[in-house]
Amino acid sequence: MKIRTGIGLWMAGALLAGACGAEVCTTQSQMKAADRDGLAAAALGLAAKVEANDANGLRSLTVAEYAKDFGGIGSVVAAAAEQVKGGTPVVEQVYLLDATALKRGADGSVPDAQFFCALNKSAANADFFISGLLPGRYGFVIVDVPNGVSPWRLSFLLRQDGEQWQMAGLYPKATTSGGHDGLWYWTQARTMTANKENWNAWLYYQEARDLLVPANFIQSTHLERLATEEHAAAPPALSGGVSAEAPLVVKGADGAEYHFTELGVGESPTKDKVDVVAHMKVDAIGDPAAARKRNDAATAALLAAYPEIRKPFHGVWVLAEAPGQNPFATELAVGDVH
Repeated sequence: MKIRTGIGLWMAGALLAGACGAEVCTTQSQMKAADRDGLAAAALGLAAKVEANDANGLRSLTVAEYAKDFGGIGSVVAAAAEQVKGGTPVVEQVYLLDATALKRGADGSVPDAQFFCALNKSAANADFFISGLLPGRYGFVIVDVPNGVSPWRLSFLLRQDGEQWQMAGLYPKATTSGGHDGLWYWTQARTMTANKENWNAWLYYQEARDLLVPANFIQSTHLERLATEEHAAAPPALSGGVSAEAPLVVKGADGAEYHFTELGVGESPTKDKVDVVAHMKVDAIGDPAAARKRNDAATAALLAAYPEIRKPFHGVWVLAEAPGQNPFATELAVGDVH
C-alpha cells in the first residue's frame, strides 16, 4: 500500500519573472541559457544517480546540512530507484529561485521564503512557499521519467555552491494511479459532483491534487480552482474537514462507533482502481484477531453509511491507530464486504 499526500500544483507554460519582497522567481523562458542549461544538466545527472540507486553519489552532490545525515534520503532513493528503473529522464520544467537577499532573524532563525511566478499575460501563477530556507540561489527542476508502465516524476530543489548546483531536496512521485493521471481524476470528480456522488468526488479530487503536485510547498492558480471545487463537492459530514479533533463518526449495525480521523486514497492490488484509505482512532490495538475483527467491522460500517464508495474503488484500507503503538492495517475488497 502506498499512501500519498501533498498540496499544490505546478504549471507548465512560459512564465515571467516575479517578485515579492527579496525573493525572485524566473522561469525557463526568461532565464539566461547558462542558468537554464546548468540546472537541467544538474537535475538529469541527479536523476541518473537515483535510477542507479547510487546513494553515495547523490550524497556527494548534496548540500552539506543534508549530506551529513543521509540515511533517510538514502531509503527514499532506494524506493524511487525501483520505480524509475529503465526510464529515460526528461526535464519538464525549470525554475530559478533567487533568495540571496534573505536575512536571518535577529535570533539567528532561518526565514521562510516566498516566490511568486506569474504566467505571461495572464493572472495565473505558480508559487513556492519554502520554510527555513537559507539565503542563496536556488533552482527547482521537474524531471519526468516515463518507463511505459508506471510513469514517475523526480523533482529536485537545487542550491548553487560556486559554479555547482547541489541537491537541497528530492521529491519522487508517481504521476498515475490505477492507470490514470491527475487530470483524469479531476475530470471524473467533476462528473461525480454533477451526479451527486459527493463522497466519491471528494476522494477523487484528493487523488487529482496528489498526482499533479510535484512538491508540497508549491501552490498555483489551478490548485486553488481544484481546492474550491473539492470544498464545494464535500459532503456535509466533511465540510469542516476530518481530523483527530473532529473525526468522522460512523455507527455499525450493532451500535459500535468508529472514529475516522483521516480519509484519503491509496494504491490497490489492481491496475485499474484505487483504494480508500481510512485512519481510525482506537484506545488500544489489542491482539491481532480482535484488531482484525474491529477493522473489518469498521469497513462494513463505512460502506453501509456511504454505499456509493463501492462503485469506483477496489477496496478499503483501515489503519487503526492508538497512542504509542504501531498502526494495525487491513484491506478488504468492497466485493467482500457484506
